[in-house]
Amino acid sequence: MEAVLLHGLLLLPLAGLLLYRYNTTFHYFCTMAFFHCWIVAMATLLSPFAALRGRSVENMKLLRAAILPLKRFCGIKMQVWGTEHLDLEEPYVIVCNHQASLDLLGMVEVIPERCVPIAKKELLYMGTVGWACWLSGIIFIDRHRREAAIDVISQTARTMWRENLRVWVFPEGTRNQNKSMLPFKRGAFHLAVQAQVPIVPIVISPYWDFFSSKEKRFTSGTCTIRILPKVETQGLSPEDVPELSGAVRGAMADALAEMSLNPRGQGQGQPPVPAGLNWDHSLGRGSESLGDTREVAQPEAGPCCPLVP
Repeated sequence: MEAVLLHGLLLLPLAGLLLYRYNTTFHYFCTMAFFHCWIVAMATLLSPFAALRGRSVENMKLLRAAILPLKRFCGIKMQVWGTEHLDLEEPYVIVCNHQASLDLLGMVEVIPERCVPIAKKELLYMGTVGWACWLSGIIFIDRHRREAAIDVISQTARTMWRENLRVWVFPEGTRNQNKSMLPFKRGAFHLAVQAQVPIVPIVISPYWDFFSSKEKRFTSGTCTIRILPKVETQGLSPEDVPELSGAVRGAMADALAEMSLNPRGQGQGQPPVPAGLNWDHSLGRGSESLGDTREVAQPEAGPCCPLVP
């Protein structure tokens, strides 16, 4: 009996290896478990070192360095277009599409120095992960308290120039793996207009080829990140926010559609910037070349409730 049990125990690792290799669902859950365990482990290990410096945006460098290797373990290759558009000395707001927790890998791949995400307040209470985020200067918004969220945006607008901050926002407000982007929340655009800083749109290609939470599939693959030219907001007022939001979303949607057709950029040089952001600064109005934004359902007024992965 003992010999049978011993042989059974010895076969368990082999069975697990075979399941990992040939069973898509088992492979998905194993990889996602490793993904989240890595993040928790790195947050736990690095938080004491970050605490020595105190709450500071400089601690984002520690988090980025800890998360960057994760793409290799997950078998994801990154290719980035348009990094020159992030070479700005002034503060700015980054807006990016939001598909899944894997967006974290894309974010750390291109996040510039002195840049912090805006996150839902619930993340703050996730143990050492929340502590590490707080120490890194991540800005938290309470999605259920509109006035408090507006105050956070106003405070952030003042802080951006004082501390030379860049802010990363997911304006869809929630994860979305559909073929088109959700309507944008307007908080990121109110922030940019209040601070009078540029907006830099970033589009991450769809993960359909290698990842699907619905199908429980996570294999190796290539992710393309396209950084679009900045959109100036100088001279714009809150009345311009709805059109500004629709214009930026239209350009990002065009880029996402192109990347959906050729997500790996095979056989191409650097892809052209989608015809889009032709903003008339003297009038504070977007040109009709922004594409048909009439199909975009305008989101409710008020602050954005962006989520991080």
